[in-house]
Amino acid sequence: MKAMFVLKAPFLKVFFLLIIILSVSSCNNNNPMETNLKNETFTSTRTDKEQVETYFFIATANLSKSIIEKSQIAQKKASESKVKEVSKKIEEQQTHLLEEVTKIANHRLIIVTDINATNNENLYAITDTNSVNFDKAYTNSIAESLADQIKIFESISKETNDEMILKLVLQYLPGDYQFLRETETIRENFN
Repeated sequence: MKAMFVLKAPFLKVFFLLIIILSVSSCNNNNPMETNLKNETFTSTRTDKEQVETYFFIATANLSKSIIEKSQIAQKKASESKVKEVSKKIEEQQTHLLEEVTKIANHRLIIVTDINATNNENLYAITDTNSVNFDKAYTNSIAESLADQIKIFESISKETNDEMILKLVLQYLPGDYQFLRETETIRENFN
């Protein structure tokens, strides 16, 4: 009888130790608090990237619309032929950019809306200038808008690895730099 008791004690100790180990390991694997924190971290990281890309699409579309409107006005109101030529080229490039941005945004279910009222104020200020000062006001305004668009392109290229966005930036950034240089050259002639 003593031999049976001696065998049962070590067996029971091992049995209880196994139960405890399995319980602890299963609790570690299914810790809902830890799982939720991991999921929230993943979701917030993904959401931050999506927010940056959404901001890029909206900001680019708004700037592009503003540049197109300014260029259309310049084609009618500018007194210098150089200003009219550059504004026509800028309008064409920005129209293509806006079409591509809108297409990609729609594909990603992003609604591009005009939420930037400062561009509208800037547009009204250009429209209200007289024909003598218009060319200078337009070139100043368009240079500022192109510089803003360049900043947005450079910023998104550092913050994303999305192929479509990077391809878009690579396609339109050199044109923005070229138009900015042309606009700066024209502006120097007014000073």
